[in-house]
Amino acid sequence: MSDALLDLTLEPRARRPDRPTGGRTQLLGCAAGEALLRDADGTRRIPQSEVPPPRGPWDLSLLIDHTLLKPEATGAQIETLCAEALAHGFASVCINPAWVPLAASLLRGSVVRTCTVVGFPLGATSSLAKAFEADAALKQGATEVDMVLALGAVKSGDWLTVQADMKALRSAVPAGSVLKVILETCLLTDDEKVRACQLAKDLGLDFVKTSTGFSTGGATEADIALMRRTVGPHLGVKASGGIRTYETALRMVMAGATRLGLSASLAVVQGRPSS
Repeated sequence: MSDALLDLTLEPRARRPDRPTGGRTQLLGCAAGEALLRDADGTRRIPQSEVPPPRGPWDLSLLIDHTLLKPEATGAQIETLCAEALAHGFASVCINPAWVPLAASLLRGSVVRTCTVVGFPLGATSSLAKAFEADAALKQGATEVDMVLALGAVKSGDWLTVQADMKALRSAVPAGSVLKVILETCLLTDDEKVRACQLAKDLGLDFVKTSTGFSTGGATEADIALMRRTVGPHLGVKASGGIRTYETALRMVMAGATRLGLSASLAVVQGRPSS
């Protein structure tokens, strides 16, 4: 397994400090038949076949973007979301742009990052609008941006527009901040998924992501495996949409995901069904 997997798991382009494991073994990612683990003794590799229960459950908290993107979300709910992320050591909170200043202020000085979305959930705004939205979010304290793919351009076969859209967002979200592209895989053919992933890789984006959670389907193991094969070990793959149990989350990591976009984060880390 490439050590690049460890880098992209902890944070592409801007390594964060090591986090305490809390006595649990953290699963950081899987590739090339091996799993990358961290515990109190350090980071180590084991055969991927040894990861599933009964050898688990593994701590997936480091991989989780704790997510609340409902339009009716309140400030009090964002405050709770941030408190939960701090308590469990999640990778980030993922919230709509209006809540970035609040989340950033609550997370300031911690290792939990502030993630937001742009062009969300349709991807149908202009590149200029997406870039403006991303730039404003970064100035307000966001450190990660999840952009929605220009889906209409993809379905029209207009890959030059798709490329220009990603380039505009990479310019607006420079290295040091993390840029993910949401493919909305349920709306794409496998060929379109591969081409979008290849563009993201070529243009220096940090992650490819499955879903917004607002369309007709969410993450699947098959899509995660396809995305991982396409981008290789040097790009992050985020599974999001419909992941509501520890078992499902673990399957996504085993398939190649290095981030998990979850609204059911607490159920996943506690190994119980979500409500």
